[in-house]
Amino acid sequence: MRFIEWVRFTWDLEKLPTLTAALPEHYHIALAGRADEKELRALLARSFAHDASWGDAIHDVKAMLDEWLEQTFAPEPSNNLCLALRHGARMIGAAIVVPNPLAEDHLAPGPCVQMEYRNRGLGTALLAEALRQLQAAGLQRAVAITRRNGPVARFLYPKFNGTVLEGTSPLLAA
Repeated sequence: MRFIEWVRFTWDLEKLPTLTAALPEHYHIALAGRADEKELRALLARSFAHDASWGDAIHDVKAMLDEWLEQTFAPEPSNNLCLALRHGARMIGAAIVVPNPLAEDHLAPGPCVQMEYRNRGLGTALLAEALRQLQAAGLQRAVAITRRNGPVARFLYPKFNGTVLEGTSPLLAA
């Protein structure tokens, strides 16, 4: 059995730098609703399935995704927000934002972008909008959990002064 190490990032929302992550023309971020649930589920599943770094934990990740989506789209809705990144009408990225100050993860599952749209600054734009939403909800800090040494931990979450909270432990076994 191999353990997957996770790491927690945090952002001080009261001291955020200016969140300037402009989207290229024809891209926009808006709130997704119940009508988008099926498309959103497919997008998140594809986003993780096409990322080889999750191969050994994809079943566990799928279970977590299902749980986050169930909470977001429950009959008695939570306060969770779902941000959809679109290229024209096509949803190409998403992030679920949990504006509960007591939540252990405010970016569940974090900014997800379809593989063919990565490395264009779109994940950065989604992260910036997610942090803006948390700040607007009155949170003082945001926390996000991701796989240690994965691309998100190395390249995305350090942006906007994201820092690692030490003392994390393995949460999943593969």
